[in-house]
Amino acid sequence: MKKPAKLAAAAILGAAGLAISATSASAYIVCNREGECWHTHYRAYHPEWGIVVHSDDWRWRDEDRDRYRWREHHGRGYWRNGIWIHF
Repeated sequence: MKKPAKLAAAAILGAAGLAISATSASAYIVCNREGECWHTHYRAYHPEWGIVVHSDDWRWRDEDRDRYRWREHHGRGYWRNGIWIHF
């Protein structure tokens, strides 16, 4: 292969790698019925858990300030009544 062709192939592979990594890094904000919210990369929660999934740029309104609170936690799971439930 000639040098320009190799450089073009490397550029295409690099761009493809960046595109794949950008899509797999999706993040969400999820909140439960009690108003406990946290960041996650996991989107599939059972409906009976009362979890609402929002995009990462979601923010609560000023009038909802007393309803919601941040409760960050690492790992897969969800908050229920102030307790982190692992799954």
